[in-house]
Amino acid sequence: MKAIILKDACVRSIAVVILLNAISDVRAQSRESIKLNKNVSAFAAELIKEGHVITDGKGAWSKHRPSADEENEFIRVHGFGEYAKWHLGIDDRYPENTKSRYKFPYGDFKNVHRCGLLAAKARARQHGYTEIENAAAELERGLKSEPQINTDVH
Repeated sequence: MKAIILKDACVRSIAVVILLNAISDVRAQSRESIKLNKNVSAFAAELIKEGHVITDGKGAWSKHRPSADEENEFIRVHGFGEYAKWHLGIDDRYPENTKSRYKFPYGDFKNVHRCGLLAAKARARQHGYTEIENAAAELERGLKSEPQINTDVH
């Protein structure tokens, strides 16, 4: 009886190790598939330079980020090419014309939001996307160096 219990425990331990390795592989693959949207930094920097900025506080992004309906309407009017410009990350696992492809939003399709950059930077750091974290930090620094024209929340 004792041998059966030990054998069962051994089999379960091996199963747990295999499962943990599989989860680790999936996380590594997803980490490798999300890259910095290189074109977005210049676009966002230009918006900041032109004063299209909301200098809101940390934690406000949940209230300020566009809703799914607002995203869908923006895509309908402007297309996925313009939608992509409002996201710091691109997930290569998804096709170009899908919302799932675009990660780390930072604005509301009119203005760069400080809270959006802070949220993107924190989430990128949490998941190990160093390039995206650095891009968000650089854009946030740009907010401090440019005169702010638009500080009202929409």
